[in-house]
Amino acid sequence: MHDDRSLVEARLKRVLDERVRPAVYPESVPLQVAVWHAPGEPVPVAEGLAAEPEPIEVGAQWGAPWGTSWFRVTGTVPEAWAGRTVEALLDLGFDENMPGFQCEGLVYRPDGTPVKGLNPRNQWVRIGAPVEGGEEVRLHVEAASNPVVLGYRPFAPTPLGDKDTAGSAPQYTLARMDLAVLDETVWELVLDLEVLGELMAELPVDSARRWDLLRAVERALDAIDLQDVNGTAARARARLETVLSAPAVPSAHRISAVGHAHIDSAWLWPLRETVRKVARTTANMTALLEDEPDFVFAMSQAQQWAWVKEHRPEVWARVKKAVADGRFVPAGGMWVESDTNMPGSEAMARQFVHGKRFFLDEFGIENDEAWLPDTFGFAAGLPQIIRAAGSKWLLTQKMSWSRTNAFPHHTFRWEGIDGTRIFTHFPPVDTYNCSMHGAEIAHAARNFRDKGAARHSLAPTGWGDGGGGTTREMVAKAGRLRDLEGSATVVWKTPAEFFAEAEAEYPNPPVWVGELYLELHRATLTSQARTKQGNRRSEHLLREAELWAATAAVRTGFPYPYEELDRIWKTVLLHQFHDILPGSSIAWVHREARATYERLAAELTGIIDAAQGALAGEGSGPLVFNSAPHGRDGVPAGGARTPLDEGRIRITPGPDGGHVLDNGLLRIGIDARGLVVSAHDLDADRETITPGRAANLLQLHPDFPNMWDAWDVDEFYRNTVTDLTEVDEIVPEGDGVRIVRSFGGSRVTQVLSLAPGERRLLVDTEVDWHETEKFLKLAFPLDVHAERYASETQFGHVHRPTHTNTSWEAAKFEACNHRFVHLEEPGWGVAIVNDSTYGHDVTRTVRTDGDRGTTTTVRVSLLRAPRFPDPETDQGVHRFRHALVPGAGIGDAVREGWRINLPVRRRTGAGEVAPLVGVDREEVVVTAVKLADDGSGDVVVRFHEAHGGRSRATLTAGFEVAEVTATDLLERPLTDGAVERDGNRVAVRLRPFELVTLRFRRAESVA
Repeated sequence: MHDDRSLVEARLKRVLDERVRPAVYPESVPLQVAVWHAPGEPVPVAEGLAAEPEPIEVGAQWGAPWGTSWFRVTGTVPEAWAGRTVEALLDLGFDENMPGFQCEGLVYRPDGTPVKGLNPRNQWVRIGAPVEGGEEVRLHVEAASNPVVLGYRPFAPTPLGDKDTAGSAPQYTLARMDLAVLDETVWELVLDLEVLGELMAELPVDSARRWDLLRAVERALDAIDLQDVNGTAARARARLETVLSAPAVPSAHRISAVGHAHIDSAWLWPLRETVRKVARTTANMTALLEDEPDFVFAMSQAQQWAWVKEHRPEVWARVKKAVADGRFVPAGGMWVESDTNMPGSEAMARQFVHGKRFFLDEFGIENDEAWLPDTFGFAAGLPQIIRAAGSKWLLTQKMSWSRTNAFPHHTFRWEGIDGTRIFTHFPPVDTYNCSMHGAEIAHAARNFRDKGAARHSLAPTGWGDGGGGTTREMVAKAGRLRDLEGSATVVWKTPAEFFAEAEAEYPNPPVWVGELYLELHRATLTSQARTKQGNRRSEHLLREAELWAATAAVRTGFPYPYEELDRIWKTVLLHQFHDILPGSSIAWVHREARATYERLAAELTGIIDAAQGALAGEGSGPLVFNSAPHGRDGVPAGGARTPLDEGRIRITPGPDGGHVLDNGLLRIGIDARGLVVSAHDLDADRETITPGRAANLLQLHPDFPNMWDAWDVDEFYRNTVTDLTEVDEIVPEGDGVRIVRSFGGSRVTQVLSLAPGERRLLVDTEVDWHETEKFLKLAFPLDVHAERYASETQFGHVHRPTHTNTSWEAAKFEACNHRFVHLEEPGWGVAIVNDSTYGHDVTRTVRTDGDRGTTTTVRVSLLRAPRFPDPETDQGVHRFRHALVPGAGIGDAVREGWRINLPVRRRTGAGEVAPLVGVDREEVVVTAVKLADDGSGDVVVRFHEAHGGRSRATLTAGFEVAEVTATDLLERPLTDGAVERDGNRVAVRLRPFELVTLRFRRAESVA
């Protein structure tokens, strides 16, 4: 037989495009349209419905950036259409190639009942099936004219990312506004031909099944009268029945489809627009669930559910019913799909506490899975947190974006820093917007890396980010793929059903130990420094507020601010979303974030001041409150005492116009350039800085990645560097030296200082930043031979190599730390601690002259200046605090990291304040002291082993204890949580990095 494959395939494409698809709606009449443009921000639904619109014609422009327009569409169903299916086709000016990221609409009936969302690939509204003819149609569309920020020329700087700079030019042209007859037979034929054509393209050319499909398609095309598609569609469908009914082979890959709409809680739109995106999508999905009995939809992010409940009660009622029916599934158990690298220990725990509690309170549903398809890598402390929250599974897709190394598994157990293992799945479909296209299904089957041991994967199916979720076309395709020869099989499942089946099928999967490092988007550790600083400071202010409020409540009856803390925590957690905290959202998002963090700081400071005032009492004696988990200067952790007398710092002239700082523990040499040329540990008689090199060295790089400007830094940025050594001014100031430098359009002021009795050099840096597409680093070349170094992560630290032996190690050229980076030789080490930065790099060289020693250079990432999506990223003044800690062991790094983030608070009072809870081992770090969330008055203490070894410690409560219970993160008793108590003391044994939560019932609170 001659090979006419290309001829038939080309014929299929043209007939589908030019004849069959247009015949889906064979008859139409125009609707009458009027519009009212809301002034300013969106208005309540009732106001939009009541507004008096003005007529508008198809083809007219509408919609200023970030505006809201209320369209009223009216018409009458022709009598001649009686008995047929009729839909309204409402095209606001969509670009079908952008399922999200542009204008969107939510359709209402005149009484305010939501109908469904309008999106580029979901433009229909069912009027009747069948209609009687003569029905009056009246619909209202709340249309958002969100501008296209990420267009066909991606990453182009644009002022559209903030309503203050976006202008008022109309963004869209009103397109089709019709009533139309839907020919369901033709619609089904389109899906038949699409599924078979897409499957055919994925099969080997020499396979019999491909040729069977080709001939069946050819027979169907022969059966279509191109001048009467509607009259011949049924005949064409009949010729496809045999190939569509052929069952899949027994070894076919199995795909669990989960209806999904990945909605970024903010990204190229502000938070307020996400509220409406979620409402449109949930309205869409509840409507689809009513039409499609096999379909299942899952939605993560408790915050988004809470928005629907608060802002769209009419949609919420439909959502609650669908949840009760078991087909609209709460997923993930987190407040938002947060970044997992940068949130601190407690914040990461509270993501699960607040997320799981919301679903439990609202629906009585507990999530066993963490659902994070789009997060930019995963910190090594996360498995323990997932398990401590009562969950056991993890799903993500983002690791498929890594550019250097392909991850070796799709289903595996992920082991965290404490040894906890979590059953984990990466969908091999490699997208969280699966559309059921044949190429996606075939890719999932081919790509699955665990063949031979397992054959089951998950496909999150639906358009996200305002694309409206799963479409009826996707559901129809999945129905045809349920059991089809040549294809993987597709069945709708809930996430829990998938994980239970996959784990049962694959009881002994391979294990991956340590962080899941995404080899992409590394610059998200630095972009939008103010947002990151706001997050870090909010986390620590929350720690202080809970600690002192709990202490004051137990000691003085101070009213514990349950509601305020709950609300503030949820706001901080929201801003840890994976496009807010990473700095990859538009200017509007970060402008609002800065204002939010300032407001929260003021509110939390007020709580702290009030609680400390209640504890201090009336008096004039000086008191120092220590919120850190380690004692300092005679003040115990979580207590307050009279401050000790401080010593003095010597500042003497150094050679060549520099200065020398000396506090008896460290001697710091600062040269005339303001660079640290010596940091001598006097006790160890050990120099910290590499001979001939200088620390506190600011380095400037060009920073223009190949794409994803705010997200990426590409390794070639290192090829060009400018050392900023010119100095405008260097003078002694207080206990240190002040240095001023200018470069480009920017200015840096630093103060290098020592404090009495402290083994750390403080580096306070103020940058008035006015660069573009530049990367600012702060370098510390250290005379330390270390093959690995430690970076703090949630509830412990992770080790990374300093070498680049393999491509896996070389790819980690920018990494995350929390409060410290630590490296050491046996018996002596160095820590660099910070109060608000996350990104860093560590490199090693061997000196070829002199002592031929090893230099390990730690560079802190301070600032970037990408122009997309915020063209003014980080312009202005920033303040950072770092400290160099010579002679530091890992315990010193942990302690100093806490200290720099939790400075003491000074006030006057009547006398000292004893800690509410004390611990006798410094490796056991208390991360939270609070009252139980249920209002019982119980005291909850969370702690972990922080040095990476085993520990036996005693916790002592500063109050009478009736009972102590080990709990999960949600403060529920653990079945295996036996506690060894002796009065007010509790003995604990911890494995390396183990996390424990204890709940103390107070004797006086016993009824």
